[in-house]
Amino acid sequence: MAPGRVSKVPPAARRPARGPHRLRPEDRADFEALLHLALSTQDIRSALLADPSGQASGRLRAQALDAADEITAAAGEAYGAYLAVRAAARDTTPRPTPHGTLLPALAVLTPLVAATSAAVLLLLGHVFRLAHVSGPLPGSLVTAGWVLALVAAVSALVALAALVSTGIRRRGGPPSDARLEQARLAWHQALLGQGLLPHLRRCVKEDPFLHAAPPT
Repeated sequence: MAPGRVSKVPPAARRPARGPHRLRPEDRADFEALLHLALSTQDIRSALLADPSGQASGRLRAQALDAADEITAAAGEAYGAYLAVRAAARDTTPRPTPHGTLLPALAVLTPLVAATSAAVLLLLGHVFRLAHVSGPLPGSLVTAGWVLALVAAVSALVALAALVSTGIRRRGGPPSDARLEQARLAWHQALLGQGLLPHLRRCVKEDPFLHAAPPT
């Protein structure tokens, strides 16, 4: 190379290395909508008016779409958080219970049936005792009633523990729609402020047909 000459580096060679989060195809529409918004900001729009050919907007748009991964990487932290929340929200496949619906039904019915049977047996046993019925029948009825009362109490505790466990699992389940939308908006703000606008302003400065206006 002759002395005094300055080699021109192609724009593609000056792009930063791609970040860990490349733009997903399903997020392409969001990227293009934010690109349209960035091209409409006052300083970018004022600079585009300086191009006599009127093709500057198309050039900047094509350059931004071509560098979509690099622009996304500039907001990689917010994009990664949004992808994580979205992946957790999509993981909502219900886990099949090994015994169908039999165990939940038993957990609900057992305390009710046991408590009702215990009350009936205890009532009959005491009625027979007051009636001075001879034989082991009154005592057997009372004993069976207390056994069923114990079964009702234990099964009720088991059902309560199952409900508490289910509530804890649901609390740590997939994120809500509001949290997902909040993560999406945070990525939009980061993509616009850290990726699209700096990229477009840099392209405006490098374009020989444009004159950059002070950013507002």
